[in-house]
Amino acid sequence: MSLYPFVKGLTFAEVPEHTRYLVSTALLDILGVAAGAQKNNTTECIKNYALAHYLPSRLSSRLLFDGRPAHPLGSAWVGGFTIDSLDAHEGHFTSKGHAGATVVPALLALVDACRDQGRTISGAEFLAALTVAYETGLRAGVALMDTAAEYHASGAFSGIGVVCGGARLLGLDEEQFLHALGIAEYFGPRCPMMRLVDFPSMLRDAHGAGAYAGLNALLMAQAGITGAPAETVEMERVRHCWQDLGSHWEIDAQYFKPWPVCRWAQPALTAATALLAAHPEINSDAIEQVRVETFHESVRLQGHFPANADEAQYGLAFPLAALLSRGQVGPNEVTGDAIHAEDILAVSRRIDIVEAEGLSARFPREILSRVSIRLKDGKHFASPITAAKGDPDTAMTQAEFRAKFVQLASVNFSQERIESIISAVDQLEQAGDCGALLDQVLNP
Repeated sequence: MSLYPFVKGLTFAEVPEHTRYLVSTALLDILGVAAGAQKNNTTECIKNYALAHYLPSRLSSRLLFDGRPAHPLGSAWVGGFTIDSLDAHEGHFTSKGHAGATVVPALLALVDACRDQGRTISGAEFLAALTVAYETGLRAGVALMDTAAEYHASGAFSGIGVVCGGARLLGLDEEQFLHALGIAEYFGPRCPMMRLVDFPSMLRDAHGAGAYAGLNALLMAQAGITGAPAETVEMERVRHCWQDLGSHWEIDAQYFKPWPVCRWAQPALTAATALLAAHPEINSDAIEQVRVETFHESVRLQGHFPANADEAQYGLAFPLAALLSRGQVGPNEVTGDAIHAEDILAVSRRIDIVEAEGLSARFPREILSRVSIRLKDGKHFASPITAAKGDPDTAMTQAEFRAKFVQLASVNFSQERIESIISAVDQLEQAGDCGALLDQVLNP
């Protein structure tokens, strides 16, 4: 199927059942991350920035879980940065990146702006647009990885997904749509990802930039501004990335994170979780030494003594130490005062992270680690080579997704509010408009 008919014509009902489940699950998962990140330092900084520089005008949308109005471009910055600030959102193997942390906040801002102007968008229509945005954003990421040597962060490609989902909601004609694609790609950020792995900061995976670039391109194309062809969509050498659109779903290949830390740390946390469950004698006081064997990119995380939440979440040693000392890794373990908590740091000092060449050779096709723990009494426990929980082959159950949502959201919201958000997502496909969902996730 060619791209524009897919963007304009897809209905949510015709999407395969499992893919529909994953889209709705991903939406709830992303909203849980946003709820858990509402009061951290990054979110406060980006809200202040947006409210100072992106005042509402003819277009207005509310900030995520805040209620204050801003121009949708400002809301896009806030949504992308907020979700990116708590590294628990889903990802995708082939693009080596993420779509949801860009497309969900961008489309929510766009739908709220439409609602502010009196236009109703049904829940099924929003879910169809979201499906389009996910699928095209992921494919644009695959195309970029196939044609550019440097490893780019997700914001470098995810704006394409925003354009595709947003063009449907705004009713752009094909000429406007193609110009918007070209504008989004041409103005898309470069985002050298490994620089942020080596030097973690609030910039993270550039989802705020991708959300902004996509919405900005839509508005510019509406205003008659032209763009050069989007190479990651229209080049002959990326045709293979798009030719099975509508019959094969990249959404199905996404992974989900049980913990709010870098994907490359997740296999070690999965392995350690299994060891803790099998050997109750393992506790922080009893541990003499922990050894993690992993692939080269994961070794570069290190992160024994983070200076801030960005370093903690882009590290391996610290979140592993939090798991071993506190039995969980949630927002309260990788943000705020926990960064300097002695109970976690004491275990972190005992962790060695080393490269296993065999595991490096299997990356990125497989993302694997092995953990061994030696206790002070001489006992030794070792995991097998382990893949991360949450991959398509090690999928989280619906109960596990709900438990994760509750863990993240309960940091800032009541149980009643949490249940209302879950209900709004569950009922979205049948909803005549998105008002109930918007009010739950955009108001304070």
